[in-house]
Amino acid sequence: MDMLWNGWGDPARATPLPDTVIGLLRDLLGVEPRETEPLALKDLSVPRSPLARSAHRALAAALGGDAHVRTDAETRVRHTRGKSTPDLLRMREGDLTAVPAAVLLPGGHDEVLAVLRVCAGHGLPLVPFGGGTSVVGGLAPGRRGPFVALDLRRMDGLLDLDPISRTATLQPGLRGPRAEALLAEHGFTLGHFPQSYEWATVGGFAATRSSGQASAGYGRFDEMVLALTLATPQGTLDTGRAPRSAAGPDLRQLILGSEGAFGVITSVTVRVRPVPETRHYEGWHFPTFEEGATALRRLAQDGPRPTVLRLSDETETLIGLADPDAIGAGARRSAGCTAVAGYEGTAEDTAHRREHAAAVLRACGGTPLGDEPGRRWAHGRYSAPYLRDALLDAGAFPETLETATFWSRIPALYAAVRDALTTTLTGAGTPPLVMCHISHVYENGASLYFTVVGARGEDPVAHWTRAKHAAAEAILAAGGTISHHHGVGTDHRDWYVREAGPLGIDALRAVKRRLDPAGLLSPGVLLPAD
Repeated sequence: MDMLWNGWGDPARATPLPDTVIGLLRDLLGVEPRETEPLALKDLSVPRSPLARSAHRALAAALGGDAHVRTDAETRVRHTRGKSTPDLLRMREGDLTAVPAAVLLPGGHDEVLAVLRVCAGHGLPLVPFGGGTSVVGGLAPGRRGPFVALDLRRMDGLLDLDPISRTATLQPGLRGPRAEALLAEHGFTLGHFPQSYEWATVGGFAATRSSGQASAGYGRFDEMVLALTLATPQGTLDTGRAPRSAAGPDLRQLILGSEGAFGVITSVTVRVRPVPETRHYEGWHFPTFEEGATALRRLAQDGPRPTVLRLSDETETLIGLADPDAIGAGARRSAGCTAVAGYEGTAEDTAHRREHAAAVLRACGGTPLGDEPGRRWAHGRYSAPYLRDALLDAGAFPETLETATFWSRIPALYAAVRDALTTTLTGAGTPPLVMCHISHVYENGASLYFTVVGARGEDPVAHWTRAKHAAAEAILAAGGTISHHHGVGTDHRDWYVREAGPLGIDALRAVKRRLDPAGLLSPGVLLPAD
């Protein structure tokens, strides 16, 4: 099944907002219903593919037949842009300036290499495409002219499983649920469950340094990766001969987070763990976000660390964004913040960690809320993107951004980003709701994930661009990173350049020139296009 071309996920799961929520949006934010219906796919004016015949023939030969070079309008539209709110608004308005000339479907590493050689010979830019879930402009090249999308869906197998070492080698086109199903047949789990889990792919997890909702227990995806294979226009790069090594700089770390700018990831070897015997999620209440953050820090630093650990601020708790099925029921909630702690593992280990973590949470001012908040969160953990689509349909403008920093800087970073978003959006005439949660914790710091909801306005993309720029400036000024897990893409590139510094960017440019001399891979993504 393909994703909605102008929204998120499975069309059957798209549900409209209840009247109570629409009334809340109108009264609180001045949201007005949309007067026109979004365009249907059949109504789009899709330009004819500009792919040259000679390039088409060469690509078909590289892929074993014309069936794997798609130039029909629908396939190309479904591979246009990612799933940020600006992406979706442009698609809904019929803006197809970033539509690929063709969609290529390789069946293995050698075919990817062959495609890269053809693209180099024809000067044809190429953008790798996994699940299409980028929210940072990672699928729209920063260079005008025809380009092709390399869809890796045919490369979706479990290549190897070593139960003694507890490792698995996966192809990049595997979506999260399929990867889990294949591993579960052998009694293992990857334990990587980002919000995009149902649609994102293993290759995308690696290319963007993804972080899952159970990162407190399983770690980020880049911590799970033991080896990678990268296809480049200059040949194959294999990395990872052992779980750890002192043989020079770790080239795995160069590929992780490279977002298709250096090559195409064609296999990933990851650590796996036994499927947990039990899973338990529970809720906690804290009077303030500061007290809740202190509790999370205590658990992250001194343990016992839950598998899932997250904290919604006062606004997110009041609105109910932590429970997408109960949006608008804030009148039934008390003031303060809600935290969710989840435990996975053996029954004995889970019970031990719950007991000792509860003592820490109580000592930090937490009050237990029982299992229901945890169960609600687990039930709706992948629902937020569907809620975003429903808000768009109702005339609102919802969007997110995220960052991370050290614990000592969390309060200042939190305040700076909230102020930047609120001031910029209110100054443009839209009083926004700005909400935040902590969803990834480490011994030395944590992430902050902001959600903004406001009225659409006359030019919502430009409106959000100004606010996003203000927030990005605030992030750098407050000592945060421009992205914790969404990646760089084209949207964050200019701030990433400043974060990495001139010498760091020059070093990465040198790597790109060696692996991709013509600059054809994801031009403008991660690094400025030459």
